[in-house]
Amino acid sequence: MPRTAAPPAPRKSPVPRVADSDRRRTSASVILRSVLEHGPVARSTIARLTGLSPAAVTDHCTRLTALGLIRESAVPRRSNGVGRPHVPVDLDDSRFVVGGVHVAVPYTTVALLDLRGRVLARRELKHRGTEPHEVLARAAEGLAGLLDEAAGSRPLGVGVAVGGWVDRDSGTVVEHPLLGWREVPVREFLGARTGLPVHVDGHARALVDAERLFGRARGSRSVLHLFVGNVVDAAFATHDEVHHGPRSQAGAVAHLPLAGGAEPCVCGRTGCLQVELSERTLCRRAREAGVTDGVNPMDVLAAADAGNPVAVRLLRERARMTGRAAGLLLDVLNPERVVVTEVGVLFREDCLAALREEVGAERASCVAPTSFRDSVLAVAGGAVALDVLYRDPLTASPEPN
Repeated sequence: MPRTAAPPAPRKSPVPRVADSDRRRTSASVILRSVLEHGPVARSTIARLTGLSPAAVTDHCTRLTALGLIRESAVPRRSNGVGRPHVPVDLDDSRFVVGGVHVAVPYTTVALLDLRGRVLARRELKHRGTEPHEVLARAAEGLAGLLDEAAGSRPLGVGVAVGGWVDRDSGTVVEHPLLGWREVPVREFLGARTGLPVHVDGHARALVDAERLFGRARGSRSVLHLFVGNVVDAAFATHDEVHHGPRSQAGAVAHLPLAGGAEPCVCGRTGCLQVELSERTLCRRAREAGVTDGVNPMDVLAAADAGNPVAVRLLRERARMTGRAAGLLLDVLNPERVVVTEVGVLFREDCLAALREEVGAERASCVAPTSFRDSVLAVAGGAVALDVLYRDPLTASPEPN
């Protein structure tokens, strides 16, 4: 009986399969995140935490070390005081930085952040006008100035955070009514000006990324962020993924109706979230009450801290209405954690208490102010670039010189 010949071995494709590429990218991301969170940490501990094989961890740590993203810790550790010492690895935050740009209505913040999301330098550039190319050109100049002062630091890229409707995939501000921007190619313009990779996203989504990487929301299964400034918007993340929706329109809550609101909105309705809660409305009410004569919400905060009862009332009422908005979003999305960026809530315990009271006692403990009280706008910009790095460190970081 003739023997059946064994089938020829399949030829290996010289081109890696998509699944292999995705697996490598995901593994490198998981390892770098583990080092960020637990470092200095032994490779064996990373393997245990991530479920990856020791060989895979060693291979990826070698790659990440070559890229300059991690390094061996100076002091070896022994397991239970016996055996060969483990040489832990830690994040190398000594050489690389990212640029951060946050475009607000009155000014632009430019900053440099290290790989831990810490702000190393920042500068506020008050707008001379809101023509997009002028605003972005000044931002590029401001970043260049910060980099000139940061001798020895190497930029990995630039993150840009903006309010309004921002299409992350194209790097475009689709619409920002308060700035008068429409279809502004931010990534293209800043990339040409800086010569660096540029990533663009909405500021509420950027701050969700910052919270899950560097803030108190790290490890949460679902996070809602509510940003209340001149622009009011929101972002929602589940299982480490921020929801963007088609052309990144998710989180547009400016025209949701707020119960008890009485402010007329440009859309023709009354009591929309943004017109009720915006800093413009707060400052206008403060001027009408004789509390301040300007447009800076920090002046209202300063008046409240000095004991002005009207300023205190205005801030508490705004916090209470913000709590009502947070409660509405909690009802719809039911997140594990809610993070709020609002000036009164950030700096006054009575405002935080008013917000939580409005949310309700059974859910108050899940609501907290942002982790980045004193640097929230700088962190928002930088977090856009850092999110890209931590998601795909093998391609987002350049080879060192």
